[in-house]
Amino acid sequence: TAYEIRLSLVGSEMCIRDRVSTQSTGDNEAIYDISMKKLAIDKPTYTNLNRLIAQVISSLTTSLRFEGALNVDMNEFQVNLVPYPRIHFLLCSYAPLISSERAYHETLSTLELTTSAFEASNMLAKCDPTIGKYMACCLMYRGDVSPTDVSNSISNVKNKKTVSFVSWSPTGFKCGINSQAPSKVPGGDLADVSRAVCMISNTTALAQVFHRIDNKFDLMYGKRAFVHWYVGEGMEEGEFQEAREDLAALEKDYEEMGAELAPGEGESVVG
Repeated sequence: TAYEIRLSLVGSEMCIRDRVSTQSTGDNEAIYDISMKKLAIDKPTYTNLNRLIAQVISSLTTSLRFEGALNVDMNEFQVNLVPYPRIHFLLCSYAPLISSERAYHETLSTLELTTSAFEASNMLAKCDPTIGKYMACCLMYRGDVSPTDVSNSISNVKNKKTVSFVSWSPTGFKCGINSQAPSKVPGGDLADVSRAVCMISNTTALAQVFHRIDNKFDLMYGKRAFVHWYVGEGMEEGEFQEAREDLAALEKDYEEMGAELAPGEGESVVG
């Protein structure tokens, strides 16, 4: 059930953290909101959610399947987006998120797509990016997009007060352009468009996601709900508390990344 998943999520998050170099973060709540509010789907199913996730993954892996003058290699994600081994959880967004009916009324310029990618309603994880600070972000454009339009759009975003970066990281933006436009899935929910952008970023706003998971975990673990299933499979109850403490530490690590002092100039350094 959904409640049982919340209990196991804390432990699995820590397990994943120790075994991967980067991880894209997303949650059903955010994707449900996109499906209902952006795509006008009254009752989203897992098929609707999975199609949206597949479109994002397709954009992330475009450079592996199509040649492009300004492709971003997958290996560059880790180099540009992960300042420390623990700080490797990334936030994804996608634009445009519009249905076929709305596509006829939208101009979908490169500037509009870029601006939309930084909006909370386009994020695949439920958080407010305006509260946090970006450490770095990669923008991957597809379709009819020119380098000049991308440069002008990035300059526009940099001047927005709602988009801020940490002072200690010079990485900033990494952009890729591929002329292959996104494909429309037959019977899919997203409109057939000539251009799109997928952004993957590392931001301190992800602390909000970890905080929400912690709170939901505490509600169930306080009642020891579903714990007997895990203990029956050989798991020790103490492992839940260890994982909970570790995720709380990760939340704090992300919050500290937004401090004005560069890591190493303060009292602690994230390992």
